Amino acid sequence: MSAKILMITGDFTEDYETMVPFQALLAMGYQVDAVCPGKKAGEAVATCIHDFEGDQTYTEKRGHNFTLNATFAEIDVTSYDALVIPGGRAPEYLRLDADVIAAVSHFMRADKPVAAICHGAQILTAARVIEGRTVSAYPACRPEVELAGATYADIAVDAAVTDGNLVTAPAWPAHPAWLAQFKALLGGTATGSLAA
Repeated sequence: MSAKILMITGDFTEDYETMVPFQALLAMGYQVDAVCPGKKAGEAVATCIHDFEGDQTYTEKRGHNFTLNATFAEIDVTSYDALVIPGGRAPEYLRLDADVIAAVSHFMRADKPVAAICHGAQILTAARVIEGRTVSAYPACRPEVELAGATYADIAVDAAVTDGNLVTAPAWPAHPAWLAQFKALLGGTATGSLAA
């Protein structure tokens, strides 16, 4: 059986950090259900593209529409084997949703694999599930990570870090390392073909 993975995303999620793991994990043979609070399967979230063009912070441009394939209000988090939390601007407001916090808390308490990238750490900090952990995130999230009682992993932008069931990375250039470490946590369950 292929692992069943939940992806929690929302409007103005980072384009690469949503599209790339969603498609890559499907291609590896996992079932991936992408959901957003307040939206249903078949509806879309807007994405944004964060890039580094010589300014003091990243620039933001409108990205693609990303179509959800499951309905947040209908999911049973206990039926999923793992969780993916993309970055972008979505985590800023998703962390205010009590049901999102409860879902993330479930995965962490149950010691199921969790992969968060970039600003996805904002949801982890709001859920208060990273105390004592080593966590990477976009550098601007470092104060939140440290205030939540975690050690901030100051790693290269194309690197990732695993601490127990949690894989984190600073931004989308880390996709190869981040996804490889997440796949290692998932074990040998990928089939190499699309999930049915």
